[in-house]
Amino acid sequence: MAGLVFALLVPDPAGGRRSAVRDRLADTVAVTVALAYGSLMVPLGDATRQGAPLPWLADVALGVLCCAALLLRRRRPVGLTIALLPVTTLSVMATGAVIVALFTVAIHRRGPVALALGVAYVAVVPVYFVLHDSPEFPVWVDLLVRGVTTAGALGWGMFVRAYRRLTGTLREHAARLEAEQHLREDQARLTERARIAREMHDVLAHRMSLVSLHAGALEVRTDARPEEVAIAAGAIRASAHEALEELRGVIGVLREGAVGRPEPPQPGLADLPALVDSARAMGTAVHYTCALPEGGPSVVLGRTAYRIVQEGLTNARKHAPGTPVRVLLDGAPGAGLRIRIANPCPVPAARAAVPGAGMGLVGVGERAALSGGHVRYGRQGDDFVLEAELPWPA
Repeated sequence: MAGLVFALLVPDPAGGRRSAVRDRLADTVAVTVALAYGSLMVPLGDATRQGAPLPWLADVALGVLCCAALLLRRRRPVGLTIALLPVTTLSVMATGAVIVALFTVAIHRRGPVALALGVAYVAVVPVYFVLHDSPEFPVWVDLLVRGVTTAGALGWGMFVRAYRRLTGTLREHAARLEAEQHLREDQARLTERARIAREMHDVLAHRMSLVSLHAGALEVRTDARPEEVAIAAGAIRASAHEALEELRGVIGVLREGAVGRPEPPQPGLADLPALVDSARAMGTAVHYTCALPEGGPSVVLGRTAYRIVQEGLTNARKHAPGTPVRVLLDGAPGAGLRIRIANPCPVPAARAAVPGAGMGLVGVGERAALSGGHVRYGRQGDDFVLEAELPWPA
């Protein structure tokens, strides 16, 4: 019942099936109320008394036609009300239709228009007394009854109008909040995918540079011994397998329906020695120094440091293969974390063993910026140096 009342007070947006059903129901209620009120007024008023301008049957028939005309009240509420006002000077039955028409005007039109029509409805009372011969009640009674019913119809209509406006505003606000929530979810999804893309660039670039390095060695070393070929082939196989595993994990995360899938643990500062050992096993001479205090930085900062060192080692293998690399980490809480990766610059004629788009260093800069730090890289004397300074709260 409450849902039905709410549907009548606050209709759904026009054009839908529910809106059409609601309009038909509202029309039925409006016509029924008008007929009931008019039928009540016929015996109470002067329709059945001697001296009425119309026989009571004609009065009722005219009032029923006026009630049927209420089906047009939504499209022409003001015009319909103006047309019904003169009829109330002749037909008592038509007063119910006018009350419902005034209620409709109060809903769909501004307050001054509805008030003007209400005053006009009360003002035709003297005409009604002129047309009726010796009415049963004095004129002030009719004025009082019409004034009370008009005030009730206009007041209720204005309340419904204000309620609909309030409900419409709340609907718009809810729709806007829902749209903003979807936008935030999309933004979070894009941010997460961008983060995964950065992780994959770092991981795959590191793995594939190892594959390219050993494949290039096999291509150049045609006189390599069988055991050397086996070692290089094993390194290629292991690096390719690890790259495929990483790629498979990310594809699983990005696949539809895997939103709640737990993310595999990410490497951090404690995994740096293993990364350095892996680079040494692949033939790169790495001098690694970690002068950080016991405990180290946070997990997020340690992961950022790991990725920066990984990218530095990858770049050294790409652009200066065979040269030694020096890795230094130092700092303290409150003083910041400093990372320095240096390797001798290759001779000008040398070409990179692995092609690259130059996005690795850009990604390193983005990682450092997200942590509140900054990165510098470039040639310093005979070395290419990558330096990162990251904030380390005390």
